[in-house]
Amino acid sequence: MSRITFVLLLLLTLTVAVHAQQRPLITEDVDIIPPGTIRIEAGIDFMQGAKYPVSGITGDLTRVGVIGISFGMGPNVEFQIEGVAQNYVSINSRAVSAIPLELLPGANSTNDTGDFTLAAKFKLRNETRRGPSLGFRFGVQLPNSNEARGIGLNQTNAFGSILFGKKFGADGRFNTFGNLGIAILTAPTEAFTQNDVFTYGLAGIFRINKQFSVAGEVNGRANTRPGNGPLGTESQAEARLGMQIRASGLRFDFAGIKGLTSFSPNSGFTVGVTYDTPSVFAPVK
Repeated sequence: MSRITFVLLLLLTLTVAVHAQQRPLITEDVDIIPPGTIRIEAGIDFMQGAKYPVSGITGDLTRVGVIGISFGMGPNVEFQIEGVAQNYVSINSRAVSAIPLELLPGANSTNDTGDFTLAAKFKLRNETRRGPSLGFRFGVQLPNSNEARGIGLNQTNAFGSILFGKKFGADGRFNTFGNLGIAILTAPTEAFTQNDVFTYGLAGIFRINKQFSVAGEVNGRANTRPGNGPLGTESQAEARLGMQIRASGLRFDFAGIKGLTSFSPNSGFTVGVTYDTPSVFAPVK
């Protein structure tokens, strides 16, 4: 079975979803994949102590089918789709919910499809000897989840980020990059209300050799409203540290995750794989 057939079968098995990023990190790199190529990413996340303030649920989250697809639309343009095929939460505790739930009082688990995001990334400036590369990314999160399941919020959110990056060392083996931006989050429990949160990320990938790289980051969002902000828009952040392993034309990855705010999961890990196709379509010139 060819690698591309394997990836297509994997996507059919997981049925949906996609996540265009530099796995196992969340922070977006400035670089664009080659025109006409497609990057396919798939992974599984496990988070201990995930918190859902709107539904009042706290539990252990497993994301199955964290998948991303990126399309190289041109030398400086990339289109991305991302999402999660299915979220499963093993409920540890339940507080009073701010919304009606489709869960029995004694339910010990729940599951739901994740919300999907469509985004476009533009590289505006190549790196120079002294200056960083620059880019911009904007997108919209679609309301695909069912808030009555207690996990997703089923809201439409928009975001935009400035991207920057700089490579250091022989052959640019230490790739550093970061994001600064704004996300406009709809308040799930308050009519005609939003929270414009500040988003940030700082990451680095150090290439040890052709097969192994070490990757780490801090990524999150900061509430800009008084107190914790409207329910469902609180500050969240996490740190990730892991590795990328290249073998058989694929890039495997894993990382440990540590929550950095009181509304973030306590800890967790992610594992996944990335496949970059050869040129498979002719982008518009």
